[in-house]
Amino acid sequence: MSVPRAIRQVFLAIEQSEGAGARVRRSIGGRQLRSLTPFLMLDHFSSSGAAGFPDHPHRGQETITYLISGGFDHEDFNGNKGTLSPGDLQFMTAGRGIMHSEMPHAGKLNTGLQLWVDLPQSLKMCEPRYRDLRAAEIPVAKADDDKVSVKVISGESYGVESVRDLAYTPVWLLDVSIKPGGRILQSLPKGWNSFAYMLSGTATFGSGESSQVVDQFHNVVFEQEGDFVEASVAEDAKEEARFIIVSGQPLDQKVVQYGPFVMNTQEEVYQAMLDFQTASNGFENMRGWESEIGKRSPY
Repeated sequence: MSVPRAIRQVFLAIEQSEGAGARVRRSIGGRQLRSLTPFLMLDHFSSSGAAGFPDHPHRGQETITYLISGGFDHEDFNGNKGTLSPGDLQFMTAGRGIMHSEMPHAGKLNTGLQLWVDLPQSLKMCEPRYRDLRAAEIPVAKADDDKVSVKVISGESYGVESVRDLAYTPVWLLDVSIKPGGRILQSLPKGWNSFAYMLSGTATFGSGESSQVVDQFHNVVFEQEGDFVEASVAEDAKEEARFIIVSGQPLDQKVVQYGPFVMNTQEEVYQAMLDFQTASNGFENMRGWESEIGKRSPY
């Protein structure tokens, strides 16, 4: 018999400054929820004009960037370049080291999500890589007489599977929209850590006495036990609700993080800082490198 997942925690993601003039709502990686293995950080970002994330390093994690509106350019010290349009995603594995820049298109309101996923210890020093997923490639599942629509970015929903795995650490990522009167029962892998982040509208998670009404910009963290999560939107709601459901396989390892460096021991973090400062052991290409798109920033 299937068992619903109970709600562990619900909280508002407070807006804060990040990068060069950008604003983010950090619902994982902040004071309210430091981490939820394998997830290290979730930022709901907003930027306009030249505000963005100019040249900066990473080591030891993967980042998943999901653009909701506007446009974002990417450039790194290995010569990789790309552009995200609304609905597109980029999966980046930092591995042993990457230096890159992420900058918005001027004159637009650029909004999206960036999720940091921890890498297993055996892959911390792997070679960097990228995988893009375009909006047109993402399959969509429908349910409850089309009152429920799910973009299956990674994972499975109502018999619809994602096109491919895009991260080393197994992760499900579902973009859910529910019209007034709609209801979703979303199965999730057993034992994985899972949460839902509200992008817009209001939804009720759970049912009966244990249900909670959740508003925009709130994160809903579920217990590990259980088979599915339930969410619905009231029949008389003035708008549909939109949220992402994210689930990931826990990693049984220590997390030691210093800013963009995420390793398993303090010594490994010290080494990452030294390698970055000396442009060695994965950071060689940063010598004399400066991104073109990073020059847009006046900060």
